[in-house]
Formats: sequence, structure tokens, C-alpha cells
Amino acid sequence: MKKSYKIEVDCANCANKMEDAANKTDGVKNAVVNFMTLKMNVEFEDGADENKVMKAVLKSCRKVESDCEIYF
Repeated sequence: MKKSYKIEVDCANCANKMEDAANKTDGVKNAVVNFMTLKMNVEFEDGADENKVMKAVLKSCRKVESDCEIYF
């Protein structure tokens, strides 16, 4: 399953760090962050709980950019 999420991030470098953090999260098959549109596109592993995975993604992203936000 693929979903798109609105995000808040301050700079393109931070967006890249968020993308890396999201891709290392269990349950995420692929994540792409577009700084220009402030969107994160996430493809989930089969059988992954979307809500649980996105909470983990947000936690991982906040380790690299403490004031980032993902709206899910």
C-alpha cells in the first residue's frame, strides 16, 4: 500500500535526513520526501500496520529534526 502525507520541515537537508530515517523504519518498503511540495510518499511492507509504522517513522524523523511534523 502507498500513501502520501503532508509534512513540515525547515530545509532540504533536513528533508533528506527524514527520508533516510523513514526508509530505515521497520514496515516501510520505500519512502520519498519532496521538500518542494512538503510531502512524504510511503510504500508499506505487506501486512504492516500503517498507523503503528507512521508513529515509528515520526519518532525516527524527530531524532534527526526535532521540530518536524508528519500529518497522518
